[in-house]
Parts: sequence; C-alpha cells; structure tokens
Amino acid sequence: MTFPSPNDQLCKDLLDSSISGLERISNHYKIEDLQSNFFKDIIIPISLHLDSFPKRNEPYLICFTGGQGSGKTTMSYFIQEVLNNHCSRPSMGFSIDDIYRTQEERRKISEEVHPLCYVRGVPGTHDVGMGMDLIKQLSEAKSDSVTKIPSFCKPEDKHYPESDWPTYKGKPDFIFFDAWCGGAKPISEEDWPSPMNDLEREEDPEGVWSKWSNRELAKDYQDLFDLFDLLLMIKVPNMEFVYKSRWIQEQTLAKTIKDPVLKEKIMTKDEVYRFVMHYERLTHYILEEIPKFSDIVLERDEQFLFSIKKAP
Repeated sequence: MTFPSPNDQLCKDLLDSSISGLERISNHYKIEDLQSNFFKDIIIPISLHLDSFPKRNEPYLICFTGGQGSGKTTMSYFIQEVLNNHCSRPSMGFSIDDIYRTQEERRKISEEVHPLCYVRGVPGTHDVGMGMDLIKQLSEAKSDSVTKIPSFCKPEDKHYPESDWPTYKGKPDFIFFDAWCGGAKPISEEDWPSPMNDLEREEDPEGVWSKWSNRELAKDYQDLFDLFDLLLMIKVPNMEFVYKSRWIQEQTLAKTIKDPVLKEKIMTKDEVYRFVMHYERLTHYILEEIPKFSDIVLERDEQFLFSIKKAP
C-alpha cells in the first residue's frame, strides 16, 4: 500500500469519525496551538498506514524518537486513539521515561563511575530489562490477560507504587514506544568531541560520564531497538529548539499537576536548560544520523509546525 494522502477518501472518512476523540485528548492534556491541519495531514495518514499492516500473532513495535519536547508521547496518544476506537486495532503505549532505574541503582552507579550517572535520562539510567519484559508479557498475552504498565513520576524521581500502575487487558496489535534516543547507535570514541556545553565543561571535562553512557547504549539498548518494526522520527531544527520545547513541556506539566507538593518540584527555566545539557551530545547524533534510517521522518520547523518529509 502506498503511503496515504490526506486527500484520499479513506483519510477523510477516518478524520470525520475520529476528530472528536482527538480533540478530547488535546483538551485533556492541555495541548495548545496545534496547527489547524495537524490531524488531517499528520495523524490520520500515519494511522491509516499502520492500519494497513496485516494482522499477526505478535504485536508490532512502533518507536517514536526525537529530542525532548518534540511531541513523541502526544503523537502516540493521538494515533492510539485512532487505531483503538476507529480502526479496531488494539493499541497501547509506554515511554522510555517509565522504565528508569531507581534512585538507589543510579546512586550506586554514580559512586562507582561518575556523579552525573545519578541524573536520569541518558543511556545507562534506564532499566531496559523492564521494557523488554513488558513487551514479552504483552506479546504472550491472552484476550483476558491483564498487564501492568510501569509508570514513573518525574517530579518525585521515582516509580509510582506498582498498585497504581495503569493496566492493559488483552494482546495489542500495536505497542508504541516513545524514546528520545530510540534507534540511536553508539558513537565512535575516536576523536571524541571536547565538552559540548557548560555542564560537560564543568562536571565532565575528561568525558568519563559521556563515554560511560555511550558504552551503555551499545549494550541491551540495541537488543531493544532491534525489535522495532517501524521507526518514526520527529526531527527538530536544532538544539536550541530542544531547549525551548523541553521548557514548554515543563510548563504544560505544571498545568496538569494538581498536587501542590509535586507542583513545587516543577523545574525553572534555568533548571530545564541545565537538565537538557545532559542530552545534548547524543541529541546531535540523533538529529544528524537517525533520519537516514528512520522509516518515517516528520519535521518541525521554527514555528513548531509538522510536515512529513519521509514516508515508506
């Protein structure tokens, strides 16, 4: 099947049937200033393309990759809505942010390797086995199976109690996995670039931490990434865009949190920018290299507008 055009009748019909559900999700997550044609030109054609995948016994694993705040998780929500409720294709999703190592595990690594290893986010700070186990459970599920989905509270920097984790019943046709570094490969350590920002210059001038993370990426992350049936990248213009997007994401989070204690833990703009510096080295690689082998590439311009630049 050729990649659907927004003007195809099937796309028009699917948009008509799903628009109210998509708008409901947008309102629920307080997503503001969506471009007027976002659902028509982006969400519906991608959803219809996935719906064309033949049924099979094991779920398809679809990865959304791209920098912080690029829109991966939101896009996953929208496409799940269309597939679940308007295409009869059971779908669910989870994020790499939900499979972080515990504070205790990261503290132990930070004592053995480098203090920056405690800060969650880069390869080496995730429990990849937890993600692999979840995929295995969902792939082997029966129609009445109930699978717990890990859930992580960023402001508290720990998983929610397992009793509060969301559940998924049955076996999905699609598992969506959103990961800022999804599909990334380790970088050659020959001619290792010098510190790239203030964080690296001040706290990791010899590259001990950044090289540790790069070597961690070469391990079980690659086993997980090899499972992907489709890799979709959201490509942003530059690193400055990532900083701005992540700050917008933090502001949106502040609007959705009701607990006053958690609200106190929302990062300031300066804190967000410092936090994103942890990701900068690998993000440059992602922006430059991952579009070459992604199946679908969406670009966001300086005005935050989406367009499809590469499709199957």
